[in-house]
Amino acid sequence: MTITQNYLERLELDQLTELAKFVVEENFSHHCEDVTTQELANDTQDVYDEELNYFKDSEIFVAKDFSGNIQGSIRVIKWDYKMRLPLQKIFDIDPLSVLNLSEKLSSVWHIGRFATRKDIKDRTLFKRLMVCAIAPICEQKTGVAFAECDSKLLRIMNLLGIKTEVIGASVNYLGSETIPISMSYEGLKEFYYNNKYLVTSQYIDKISGQIFDNKEYNYQA
Repeated sequence: MTITQNYLERLELDQLTELAKFVVEENFSHHCEDVTTQELANDTQDVYDEELNYFKDSEIFVAKDFSGNIQGSIRVIKWDYKMRLPLQKIFDIDPLSVLNLSEKLSSVWHIGRFATRKDIKDRTLFKRLMVCAIAPICEQKTGVAFAECDSKLLRIMNLLGIKTEVIGASVNYLGSETIPISMSYEGLKEFYYNNKYLVTSQYIDKISGQIFDNKEYNYQA
C-alpha cells in the first residue's frame, strides 16, 4: 500500500523533468505496457518541452510520499487566448469555436497532466487534485475549462458528479483513448462544493488571475 503525505506541493520549474517522467511512465503503465525505452524518452522530452512553454501561465500540483516521490499530479493553465493549447495541437480544435461567446466569461482554463501511480490506495487523491485544478473556475463562477481526458478517467469523473461536454472525436495519446471535453461552473459546482473541504479553505484563492499563492496546500483531516 502506498501512503502519501498529507499535503499537496506546488511544483517548481526545476522539477519539470520529474513531472514529465512521472506523467509519461504512469500513462503507459495504466494503459499500454508494451512500450520501448526510446518511446518513453521521446514522449518525456515532448511533455517536458510543452510544460516548460506553459509554465509561466500555469500551476502544477503534486502529491508526494514520505520519500519525495510523486504519487499524483495535475496542471491548470490560465489561457491568454494566444498560446496554442493541447486541445489545438492534439485535436485541431479551436477553443473559441466551442465557447458560448454570448455568455460572460471571466477566464478560460486548461486542465491536464493528471496522473496517479498505478498502485495508489488513497481514494481521495483524485478528488484533492481535481479540487485544486477547478478552484479558479468554481470560485469565479463564470469560467470554463478544457481538457483532454482518458476514456476511463472520464467515466470516473462522471460517476463522481463532474459533468462534462465532449467536443470532438477521441484519439490515441500517450497510450490511451483520449477525449476532448469542456467543463463549466454549472457542471463542476456539485463536485467542487462536495469535496472542497479536502483542501484547507484558507488556500483557495479567490483573486482573479491567481490560483493559489501559498507554496503548500494542507489537506484537512
